[in-house]
Amino acid sequence: MNNSIGKIINIEENIVTVKIDVNVLNYGNLMNIHTVFDDGKRKLIGEILKVDIEYLKIAIVGELKDKIFIPGISLKPSFSSIIRIVTKEELSCILGPQEIIDNNQIALGISSVYPGYKINVDVNSFFSNHFAILGNTGSGKSCTFARIVQNIFTTSKYLPVNASIFVFDAYGEYKNAFSFLHEFNSGLNFKSYTTNTQYPDTELLKIPLWLLDVDDIALLLNATTPSQLPIIEKALKLVPILKGTGEESTKIKNDIIARAILDILKSGKDSIKIRDQVTAVLSTYNTELLNLNSQIIQPGYVRTLKQCIYVDNSGKMQEMELVVNFISTFVIEGFEIPNPKGDVQYELSDLELALNFALISEGILKSDKVFDYANVLSVRLHSLVNSDSADYFKYDKMVTLNGYISDLLTTFDGKKAQLIDFNINYVDDRLAKVMTKIISKILFDFSANNENRGKFPFHIIIEEAHRYVQNDKDVELLGYNIFDRITKEGRKYGVILGLITQRPSELSETSISQCSNFLVLRTLHPKDLHYIKEMVPNVSDEILAIFKTLQPGSAIAFGSAFKVPISLKMEKPNPEPYSSNSNIAKIWYAL
Repeated sequence: MNNSIGKIINIEENIVTVKIDVNVLNYGNLMNIHTVFDDGKRKLIGEILKVDIEYLKIAIVGELKDKIFIPGISLKPSFSSIIRIVTKEELSCILGPQEIIDNNQIALGISSVYPGYKINVDVNSFFSNHFAILGNTGSGKSCTFARIVQNIFTTSKYLPVNASIFVFDAYGEYKNAFSFLHEFNSGLNFKSYTTNTQYPDTELLKIPLWLLDVDDIALLLNATTPSQLPIIEKALKLVPILKGTGEESTKIKNDIIARAILDILKSGKDSIKIRDQVTAVLSTYNTELLNLNSQIIQPGYVRTLKQCIYVDNSGKMQEMELVVNFISTFVIEGFEIPNPKGDVQYELSDLELALNFALISEGILKSDKVFDYANVLSVRLHSLVNSDSADYFKYDKMVTLNGYISDLLTTFDGKKAQLIDFNINYVDDRLAKVMTKIISKILFDFSANNENRGKFPFHIIIEEAHRYVQNDKDVELLGYNIFDRITKEGRKYGVILGLITQRPSELSETSISQCSNFLVLRTLHPKDLHYIKEMVPNVSDEILAIFKTLQPGSAIAFGSAFKVPISLKMEKPNPEPYSSNSNIAKIWYAL
């Protein structure tokens, strides 16, 4: 039986023009319906892009071979092909089966083209790759992500008890959507952290300082030049020593103090300035043996160090040699400050003490140039120490890296949490970005150094990603951007990044270009549309035009998890995230 709907009259690249031989009014809405070009030897699959009363414009999207759909174009249809609408069986080969048959699939949404047709997605194809959810404000990004997460935990045949999904929640809206998990099943748990130091409704988000390295502190202090990194490195080496107690620790402290003082004594500056700088150092940094009241014993008399740095009326320090010899006794020959082991608990105030001392030992008192680029670190750290933000770095107990991550993944009653929400709504954008980077780097470093790499996958989801995943100057300062590194290297370690944003054009180009799957909701801004076309693979002008007209909650899904771009409608999450707009009329008129 020949049920062809028309004849091919033109083929140009992958677009086929078909003259219609049937009454299109009998077929309902044909837009985006899939067709088959069957010449008896092969079946090519097309998608209807344009319909009028006489002609169809159909894009070739792949080939159906032995009930397997192969996306892409390897050949053109024959002019003698029978052109018909796909059957249900053929459609399932293209869009996937209707029923979830195993634990490798979850529900995604309902087709916008084929009424009632369920769109399911393969877990590995989607969640083993970085992904992005793009769309304007009000297009339904938050609800889309919330629905996907809810589907992960409620539509699979098995419970994803070993999932570890970290959400950086820019507005604190997801707690409402995810806190029901335990009620759905006792094996599933949600955990939330807040950055609200005034009215915390859950545990405050805290980061152990001693787990941070030079790069992390550089970001925290907003370092701007690589020349500041050695000072930070020295401070991190000094802080466990200055924090420590015991005879060995005291010897090391004395060595460090002595070296700084000897640098001052041998600086060649005038005696008054030398005296003042030595006094300043020993007033802040001292030990029981080395301080301004240390006794210098000479035959026949005993004087304090403070007395020996006295400057006479002629402007000279008469006992310079004596002081140098005394201070030199505290220097440990061949000693180098050891690298920190991350086994000493400390706070920002301890780091400030170490940083200020590092500045002195690096020559800030001897060089105006050093002062210019180095003192700004001290000023920024001092501001942080005396702000409410210091609370985020007051971790209550000593933990290792493994212990910290274990804490993040453990609920307050000792159960495994599959979903961890970081509400970063209560800190400014700069600190929110830094905290997001630091925690993401901690997760990445843990996974990269785990001998069983890839066995404990972490999914890092960043809401309002354009505020945090940017083309920053991190590459100039540190040699890398952590989000770019995660998108380039994370898959082999099991660290997957999910970006949710309304302004894709403000994202890091490297990060977005490494995403393999996309859900694009309504997008209107020309700059964002152009950016999506340039940075995202397989976006045609036809698909780009659809982005502008999508209803809230509707999306185009495409990427490695989808054989063809799929237009779908997301079901509303239940419960929904706390992301609804303010009801102005109700508030104004007290309705």
